[in-house]
Amino acid sequence: MQNDASRTGPSMLLILACVIPILVVLVALPKFVDTYQIQLLTYGLIYAIAGLGFNLLLGYTGLLSFGHSAYFGLGAYSAAFMAKYFGVGSMEIYILGGLLITGLVSAAFGYICVRHTRIFFGILTLALSQVLWTLAYKFFWVTGGTDGLRVPFANLTLLGGLIDFKGRDTYQAFTQSYYYYVLFLFCICTVFMWVIVHSPFGKALQAIRDNETRAQFLGVRIRHYRWFAFLLSGSFTGLAGILWVPLNGLVTPDILYWPFSGEIVFMTVLGGFRTFTGPIVGAVVFNYLKVYAVASTAYWQLLLGVVLVVLVLALPTGIVGTLSRLFGKFRKR
Repeated sequence: MQNDASRTGPSMLLILACVIPILVVLVALPKFVDTYQIQLLTYGLIYAIAGLGFNLLLGYTGLLSFGHSAYFGLGAYSAAFMAKYFGVGSMEIYILGGLLITGLVSAAFGYICVRHTRIFFGILTLALSQVLWTLAYKFFWVTGGTDGLRVPFANLTLLGGLIDFKGRDTYQAFTQSYYYYVLFLFCICTVFMWVIVHSPFGKALQAIRDNETRAQFLGVRIRHYRWFAFLLSGSFTGLAGILWVPLNGLVTPDILYWPFSGEIVFMTVLGGFRTFTGPIVGAVVFNYLKVYAVASTAYWQLLLGVVLVVLVLALPTGIVGTLSRLFGKFRKR
């Protein structure tokens, strides 16, 4: 018993020793950087929530989805519809309504997709996401088509109306307040996901990933667990889409198109999909790489592609996976 405690104790202390300083830096950051950098970091935290949700399928269940832009876009359009057609300005109502819609669609799509694995699962998720993209593109009198739907931050309220953004210097006030709002939700999502993947449910998902046949012989209901993982994954990604709307201010069908699903996949792989923190790091790094590539050249797609290919070849287990391996070698020495 003492040996077990000695093994688990330092690891938890190490986690806290890493997490607490990072949180302190994130909380203090708005006092030392400009508004633009805070905005970029907020985008990174939002994409990190989507990455956490996606990695529940890829990293812990072993299912590669090419259609997660559908749930991100559903969350975004849900908030935009509530703002435009119902005059809703409360962020909390956006979240509740968006999660309800995203959860229902995720449950329906998951019921269809989890009956298959490997490439068949990936193709199904891609096909279903493109159905939603087509609907958003064709029903332009509802969705705004390529012009999209605008969601002005000036009409937004946080914490049940305690915080609004009417008056002077509203954009700077919005950026800082919304950063802390997203940071808080990001922390809640991270803790919640940590509990999920370390629970018996999470261990069952990993057993399915490693050996589906053995897990089935042990009595694990494979489709049931996969479906629930799909539902949770889609809901996390939908929450990211909801949070993305007020910051971006505009929702277009592009957010439902398959290249954005590819970006979610790449964020997760870049950080390291076999690690818990990999999608978080990968999302933040990818966001900065893309923004600075766009600002650097008109051929930013080529530049970004080259940089990402080099990173993947140099870090085959992702950023966090490579750092963990190097740290493990250092500890042995």
